[in-house]
Amino acid sequence: MPTESIGLIISKNYSLLSILLIATSTSINFAFFDTGYKNLLLIDLPTNLSYNSTKPAIELKNYGGLIMFSTKGRYALRVMIDLAQQHSEEYIPLKDIAERQDISKKYLEIIVKELVHGGFVKGVSGKGGGYMLTRSPNEYSIGEIIELMEGSLAPVACLADGAEDCPREKVCKTLPMWAEFYMLERDFFYGKKLSDIVNS
Repeated sequence: MPTESIGLIISKNYSLLSILLIATSTSINFAFFDTGYKNLLLIDLPTNLSYNSTKPAIELKNYGGLIMFSTKGRYALRVMIDLAQQHSEEYIPLKDIAERQDISKKYLEIIVKELVHGGFVKGVSGKGGGYMLTRSPNEYSIGEIIELMEGSLAPVACLADGAEDCPREKVCKTLPMWAEFYMLERDFFYGKKLSDIVNS
């Protein structure tokens, strides 16, 4: 069975969790592990799945195999927008962002850690600490923020960066369609700047 790493969440019943998605033709299994891999909770769900909870923050919908963007990607955009809206040269406390966006501060700590690692924001700790953008809002594309948090936008594995050559590439009738869709998707998200969203 194919296995895909989905990301990290905070649950009221579990500490820091890693989600593994195991998909079959009839069900989607969520394997929840704690950070010490001591606890395991396995849930069988139908493929026509819609799970939405604000705290813990996660949303996954599967309709015919297409997975929508997770809350990690969407909340990362909200953090970036929030920082851009402050028009401040001072560091913005994470608790202030969490309050304005109505998102768990603990969950945002996971998100900003990835944003810092990706060089999109910088932060300092202690009194007067917080986070700020590393560039002007018009220098960020929405696409690069999404791909940092969600991974490749490629709709099929053979179009992802670093993918091995597919032996069916020359005879595959669906590849041109997927490639066209991929370019439309990339052009759309990479054609939008963070400043476009802030000023909309």
